[in-house]
Amino acid sequence: MVLVVVIGVSGSGKTTVGSRLAAKLGWKFYDADNYHPLENKKKMAGGIPLNDEDRIPWLCTLHNILRREDSSRQDAILACSALKKMYRHILINGAPAIETEQPEEKPSLKILFVHLDGPIDIIAGRLEKRRGHFMPPQLLKSQFDTLEPPSAPENFITVSLEKPLPEIVLEIESTIFQGEALVESFSE
Repeated sequence: MVLVVVIGVSGSGKTTVGSRLAAKLGWKFYDADNYHPLENKKKMAGGIPLNDEDRIPWLCTLHNILRREDSSRQDAILACSALKKMYRHILINGAPAIETEQPEEKPSLKILFVHLDGPIDIIAGRLEKRRGHFMPPQLLKSQFDTLEPPSAPENFITVSLEKPLPEIVLEIESTIFQGEALVESFSE
């Protein structure tokens, strides 16, 4: 059973990559944007970046979704910005993680984070072409300012979003299924 969270700034391709990978593998897919409360969406649509108070209840909801999938032994992929280490910690451990940013000795959930990384100019170009999304392009800089790229001891891989989509999906799939050290902890 594997839980994958595709992370990155708005416009990095999280939903496209996550949904394509889920379709290829026959896994469940969730887009974290669908779980933002209306207040968060209105705030972002108005050009106001979300703060931790806005994000924490949303992240706890997402943790509960991942926990449900884990409990039912269902492989799942979540597309979620998860820009800060603390946010990823909440996705792994839920509400108790709010009390401390220190990793638990035994994490609540085992998650592979896939960080889609790339230059701001490419992502800005994507956002300019995107229509009907509540996240306006002018908030991209605030996302980069907030971003804390994953680092050890987090369980993650970083994938360049400049690669073609099929290559990105194959790289993630290879990490999951070829027993690389990053996902060995998933085998039981």
